[in-house]
Amino acid sequence: MPDPTKDAHDPSADDSAERLRDVYRDLHANPELSSQEHRTAAIAAHWLGEQGYEVSEGIGGTGVVGVLANGDGPTVLLRADMDALPVLEATGLPYASTVDGVMHACGHDLHVTCLLGAAQELAETREQWSGTLVALFQPAEETASGAVAVVEAGLYDLVPKPDVVLGQHVAPLPAGTIGLRSGPAFAATDSLHVTMFGAGGHGSRPESTVDPVLMAASTVTRLQGVVSREVAGADTAVLTIGALNAGTKANIIPDQADLLLNVRSYSPDVRSNVLGAINRIVRAEAHASGAQQEPTIESIESAPAVVNDALAAARILPALESVVGAGMVIDPGPVTGSEDVGVLATAAGAPIVFWLLGGADPAAFLGATSQEDIIRVVADLPSNHSPLYAPVEDPTIGIGVAALTAGALAWLRSD
Repeated sequence: MPDPTKDAHDPSADDSAERLRDVYRDLHANPELSSQEHRTAAIAAHWLGEQGYEVSEGIGGTGVVGVLANGDGPTVLLRADMDALPVLEATGLPYASTVDGVMHACGHDLHVTCLLGAAQELAETREQWSGTLVALFQPAEETASGAVAVVEAGLYDLVPKPDVVLGQHVAPLPAGTIGLRSGPAFAATDSLHVTMFGAGGHGSRPESTVDPVLMAASTVTRLQGVVSREVAGADTAVLTIGALNAGTKANIIPDQADLLLNVRSYSPDVRSNVLGAINRIVRAEAHASGAQQEPTIESIESAPAVVNDALAAARILPALESVVGAGMVIDPGPVTGSEDVGVLATAAGAPIVFWLLGGADPAAFLGATSQEDIIRVVADLPSNHSPLYAPVEDPTIGIGVAALTAGALAWLRSD
């Protein structure tokens, strides 16, 4: 079996590693929003073609998948997401975004880079393993729509269904560590657009109107009680009202108010209960205000929780420890951030293991002697989606490549 840690901590040690660094900087400087990842997809397709993969493009919009069939054995799917965010970069990096108001603030450029590196490493060592490798570059993770799109576009008609789905997400853990949790690892997400209808009129005559601003304000207040009063203490949920928009002028009562809500949860039962409570409260407040038109509740983004398979997580743990060392794979606890990667596993009927890749400067963690210390430091660092988020290139890229490679080899047959 090849040594997946070879050169993992020195990305400038050979031409391939230097090329990966250049690709990463290029991707970071040229971010593309969800479902617009044409340039990134072209880079991925060209790279896979160079390595001898059978490449399919345009899956679910801009998705790219490469298949490397290498004899009998299991099929492993490695996945990276490609899209950036509508964030104005403030890192000051020499390779900062050149696209105004768009930034790789979540690290998907690093995910793509690491999968390119792992795809090359596994292609170059194919005489030492047997099976089939599927490398998927997925669009539109940030809108929680990309995984569904590639599945509905016939992903598993183009490639064999995998025996396991593997992937990683860079996070502000110290570079040189990996976060792995068995069971519920990333929360489900549900974003809703609520429209509440009133009857507008002059601000001096509120008695002749049905005020949707008051209706919406009462709804916001009441929704804040869902988690504290309708979710058991042993369960977890987050309910956020991210936007409330209504009206155009101080002395005009508008006809409608719009709310944008987001829910995070781990348990399907909790998820169902919270969404049901939102529906009940929104409709009850509209009725209490005398609204003549029922409110509308539209789902605009949704992805299930990522639940790491216990047996698969136990199988991959030694492989990840071979990359970063014993004691450097930590349990980060359940992450309230969300990911749509689980859709790929569910559609294939396969287990999933999805881990966190440390990307923060280790110097920030000097003096941290316990996992609790590390978590406290992480809380003070720029997080994913911040305009200041900037993973360190070294050793993050090398470890990310090695982690994906080692993870795949934990399933692919070796002589």
